[in-house]
Amino acid sequence: MGSKKKHVEKGSADGDNAHIVSVPTKVQDAHFSVLLRNVMSMNSNGCSFAQEIEGCPPNQRAIQKYIEYVYFLNHNNFSFGVINLDKPSNPSSHEVVAWVKNILHVEKTGHSGTLDPKVSGCLIVCIEKATRLVKSQQNAGKGYISICRLHGHANMEELRRVCEQLEGPLYQRPPLISAVKRNLRIRTIKDLNILEFDEKKGLAILEVNCQAGTYIRTLCVHVGLMLGVGGVMEELRRVKSGVLTECDNMVTMHDVLDAYWLYQNQGDERYLRKIIMPLENILVNHKRIIVKDSAVAALCFGAALCKTGIIYFDNDIKQGEEIVLVTSKGEAIALATARCNTEGIAISTYGFVAKLKRVIMERDHYRRQWVETRKKRKEREAAGLSTPGAVKQEPKLSLNTDAEEMQTEQAPDTSERPKKRPRHSDD
Repeated sequence: MGSKKKHVEKGSADGDNAHIVSVPTKVQDAHFSVLLRNVMSMNSNGCSFAQEIEGCPPNQRAIQKYIEYVYFLNHNNFSFGVINLDKPSNPSSHEVVAWVKNILHVEKTGHSGTLDPKVSGCLIVCIEKATRLVKSQQNAGKGYISICRLHGHANMEELRRVCEQLEGPLYQRPPLISAVKRNLRIRTIKDLNILEFDEKKGLAILEVNCQAGTYIRTLCVHVGLMLGVGGVMEELRRVKSGVLTECDNMVTMHDVLDAYWLYQNQGDERYLRKIIMPLENILVNHKRIIVKDSAVAALCFGAALCKTGIIYFDNDIKQGEEIVLVTSKGEAIALATARCNTEGIAISTYGFVAKLKRVIMERDHYRRQWVETRKKRKEREAAGLSTPGAVKQEPKLSLNTDAEEMQTEQAPDTSERPKKRPRHSDD
């Protein structure tokens, strides 16, 4: 698990490819990747496990695994990368993502939620295989800073009262100029705070934490209507998208261009590593289940997770909740739906505990151990050896052996008795 000292004993089950690992009682979180933080506060399944030589911690991946698509094709590898981009005003989100794609020379990019051309701020750009998480990030919560202009006079107390009333679920209809159908919808406003308010100019700076798909322009109109003076949105900036904020390694388009130029021409990858983050950084809010390395390959092929494949699992897992499956090195395997809660996982002895929703890791990144087990079983059967762990069946002993033999001798042989001819009725 990470870079801690863990190789205690050579594993005999998987040969030289595995090491039996006993997890120590005290571990420093600084040695782990983001998905293995606070691992000692998780529930343990009470077992040792074999850690394979495949895989590596996310922060130790080669930089080529983030951007160079030709490297992936030649080395049968995969690429994950996430950029917290500061979208400039005027270009659309699609244009910005296309520019990043051309700068990094990658095949596929995606973003975590569309911003209007005039809106600036946090835009999470997913690279290559990280685009598998785009849909889950688009539904994550958002945070905005908005400037609202009021068309009449209002004081601070009235504005504060209106903001408190607008918190919670609201009916919204998209504006006249929008890219979606103008149907009535319900969106939840989690927090609506006033940062500044100039009563003379009628300008208010509002901080909004809301559900994905909320129209802040419509919200500013509602603020003006409830004050009785009318209002309109002057300016908008997104400061939070999912778990990433503008303080979490946000970069500009110029930073991306300069960092890639240094990598291509000078061979210096330090700046590119600061810009491109592992995709595990955007999954830190999900509940986790840490899985044995022997089960990773089967999960990548879509198998459901059993209790026997678990090492650790988080507290407060709810049935039907979206969770993330993690390797012992901190790599994200897949997004899954929990079939039972934490208590159900703890008391169960067998059965499925999670059903896969979206596989993130590429196939064959970990070796298929079920194929090797099948080959070993066939080799043992061909050599006439018993399978390890198989129960030998001994002949049953009877106390009435003599009586059974006598009954067998006296029993008539009916195996060759001629069949009776059917009777025919006289006509």
